[in-house]
Amino acid sequence: MVPEAWRRGLVSTGRVVGVLLLLSALNKASTVIHYEILEEREKGFAVGNVVANLGLDLGSLSARRLRVVSGASRKFFEVNRETGEMFVNDRLDREELCGTLPSCTVTLELVVENPLELFSVEVVIQDINDNNPAFPTREMKLEISEAMAPGTRFPLESAHDPDVGSNSLQTYELSRNEYFALRVQTREDSTKYAELVLERALDREREPSLQLVLTALDGGTPALSASLPIHITVLDANDNAPVFNQSLYRARVLEDAPPGTRVVHVLATDLDEGPNGEIIYSFGSHNRAGVRELFALDLVTGMLTIKGRLDFEDTKLHEIYIQAKDKGANPEGAHCKVLVEVVDVNDNAPEITVTSVYSPVPEDAPLGTVIALLSVTDLDAGENGLVTCEVPPGLPFSLTSSLKNYFTLKTSADLDRETVPEYNLSITARDAGTPSLSALTVVRVQVSDINDNPPQSSQSSYDVYIEENNLPGAPILNLSVWDPDAPQNARLSFFLLEQGAETGLVGRYFTINRDNGIVSSLVPLDYEDRREFELTAHISDGGTPVLATNISVNIFVTDRNDNAPQVLYPRPGGSSVEMLPRGTAAGHLVSRVVGWDADAGHNAWLSYSLLGAPNQSLFAIGLHTGQISTARPVQDTDSPRQTLTVLIKDNGEPSLSTTATLTVSVTEDSPEARAEFPSGSAPREQNKNLTFYLLLSLILVSVGFVVTAFGVIIFKVYKWKQSRDLYRAPVSSLYRTPGPSLHADAVRGGLMSPQLYHQVYLTTDSRRSDPLLKKPGAASPLASRQNTLRSCDPVFYRQVLGAESAPPGQQAPPNTDWRFSQAQRPGTSGSQNGDDTGTWPNNQFDTEMLQAMILASASEAADGSSTLGGGAGTMGLSARYGPQFTLQHVPDYRQNVYIPGSNATLTNAAGKRDGKAPAGGNGNKKKSGKKEKK
Repeated sequence: MVPEAWRRGLVSTGRVVGVLLLLSALNKASTVIHYEILEEREKGFAVGNVVANLGLDLGSLSARRLRVVSGASRKFFEVNRETGEMFVNDRLDREELCGTLPSCTVTLELVVENPLELFSVEVVIQDINDNNPAFPTREMKLEISEAMAPGTRFPLESAHDPDVGSNSLQTYELSRNEYFALRVQTREDSTKYAELVLERALDREREPSLQLVLTALDGGTPALSASLPIHITVLDANDNAPVFNQSLYRARVLEDAPPGTRVVHVLATDLDEGPNGEIIYSFGSHNRAGVRELFALDLVTGMLTIKGRLDFEDTKLHEIYIQAKDKGANPEGAHCKVLVEVVDVNDNAPEITVTSVYSPVPEDAPLGTVIALLSVTDLDAGENGLVTCEVPPGLPFSLTSSLKNYFTLKTSADLDRETVPEYNLSITARDAGTPSLSALTVVRVQVSDINDNPPQSSQSSYDVYIEENNLPGAPILNLSVWDPDAPQNARLSFFLLEQGAETGLVGRYFTINRDNGIVSSLVPLDYEDRREFELTAHISDGGTPVLATNISVNIFVTDRNDNAPQVLYPRPGGSSVEMLPRGTAAGHLVSRVVGWDADAGHNAWLSYSLLGAPNQSLFAIGLHTGQISTARPVQDTDSPRQTLTVLIKDNGEPSLSTTATLTVSVTEDSPEARAEFPSGSAPREQNKNLTFYLLLSLILVSVGFVVTAFGVIIFKVYKWKQSRDLYRAPVSSLYRTPGPSLHADAVRGGLMSPQLYHQVYLTTDSRRSDPLLKKPGAASPLASRQNTLRSCDPVFYRQVLGAESAPPGQQAPPNTDWRFSQAQRPGTSGSQNGDDTGTWPNNQFDTEMLQAMILASASEAADGSSTLGGGAGTMGLSARYGPQFTLQHVPDYRQNVYIPGSNATLTNAAGKRDGKAPAGGNGNKKKSGKKEKK
């Protein structure tokens, strides 16, 4: 241990910081010099020549300012700059510097400047025997009875020597005598101590006192010593000891006996007289710990009573030792033993110990599965220690006992984690004592999950209504599905599947989040393109085995008023002039405005009104029919040319509208008027021509239908035979001689978005396998990249990508803007007949548009200036409206005529019969922002 003076003197915070800063500025490593010196050297004693040892120039020491730096507050060493000698500057006391440490070293730093250099010097201070051993007291006194037996030991005072090593305390010596001997012992820290041993019995009458001297010696040369006088007084002995009337006493007492209850009375006698005959009772030294806290003993009478609370479970039998001594000098004692038997009472409740618990328990654990092993103990004896255990009724557990005080907790019924995931069983243990005592413990039993529940949903199907032109990527449905199993088994994965034979709906229109079941649309939906989607949500859990549930998802696209009405007649941008003779009576039908709306329901209900006319009182228009008639007789004052602007408005919200312009020419009933307007033929001739053209049109439609149906049947039979031959051929032969492959443009065909563009090659055996998607530029599966759409069969191309598709290099398909579903055909709203009372009329047959065109043709025929052969594609309209008016400039109304039992239209039939697609199908969109109709 370092002395306090060393800790205060050798450590200087400021100097240590200075030395550290000085060390950080050095450019080379310092040199360490070691010296050894004995302590207590006189001041000025030369330790060594540091200049010679360091190889420094003695002449430059003064200029370089050689000095000694030390962390101590006292400078023990200095350097003579003239001689280079380092000498002792202060007293060196090893015991003061290092205490009892075996090694004492003083570290110094030598600093020279110009250039700055630092050298380390270590001086080892060696110990000398300069301290005598010393006893803590000047004299030691002992009182020893003459009755002490030989061999008794008496510890003596120990001496202390501050020197270390061989100079420290080494041994003890005792002056010569005939009664005592000296035993020197060594402690664990190698220090010595002495004991006085009685070798011969003392006799007070012969020698009432003894004088001894104890000498402590160190190991120095010469040895130093210290002496301690020992004064021993021999005490007189009591010749007669007390005697108990019996050596063993027995007693019984209840464990709940209150304090003060008498247990037993002990009695001893002494033949001596006076103080040597007066007896004092006390507890013996052999009693167990706690006896004095439980029992009390009267020192004079020897009555033993209860002092504390007895416990039968702690100690059933108390063994108490009592001694009796007289009041004489150096008394001797007598001893007896008392056995106190504690009688048990039922004062301890049972204790339940759960030795092992099998938890969690699988919910499919069989009946009788051991859950826990319980050990029940009762510290009472007899019937007070008999214990029974029970569990609350109504739980799927039972207790059985195979060994005494051991109970087994087992399952007695089936477990269901989804119903009760955890049980806190209150087990009650009750003894048979009076009164009965009980104990309660709770055993926690967890039920582990097995994957026995498939995913569940509040409903088996979902009907989702989405307004068209929805935002892509926006959620449209959040499936409410859960799994009552545990989290691992209840981890759900969601997938979308298509119903029926139609494929491609999921990847093209919809997607689902696999983690949370949110269904989103990938593209804006179009009510006019598709109104209903039937999907299946497949939900599987994460258990083993995997359980799954299917939920039907029906997505209905609701209509939005996003299509303005369109004018079918009169043709927009064309010149349409209706003739009206003067003098015509009121109610005469002048013309009819025909419009249609691509929307459905209320959004497609059209209403007509006159927006502008030179004479508002002359004409009236049917609100729902669009028929323009005279409201009053035509007078001579009426303008000869009437330009009517008709507003066609739908019933949507907000309402959309368009206008149609019709010119009415008021003619004079004169020969000049007939010459200028040949249409003024007799009504009978007009009716005759009208009937002829109606019959001719019906014949042409019927023939076209028969030819189309017959061609379709032949084509289907041919393809069926061809596919049957391919299926019957072995697969190896098909791939041994690869046939032509088909390169399907999935982007243009509407199968996927341009971002997911892939090349799809279809072989003759592609019907038996899934399409093979390959990256652009890679070789085809049959190494026939040259077989592209330009070399494939056009008929087969239309079979793969649709009836309206054509291979590259051929004529483009007809404009898809005029292809509508059955509910979107023109004429279901604007071309209906009805009254003007405001009531919406019922739908009529979809060929009303064709009848309108036939009526227009019949009107031309009645004029006598045109026939059906008036030009290719004119339908007899070119003579009236000019040669530029052809069917290429008006919508093809033949597609609105449907033949029952067939999906073909007159347009398709004509296209197939002529061997080319109708013109005008350049792929224009129906409106901006909408995808192409397939």
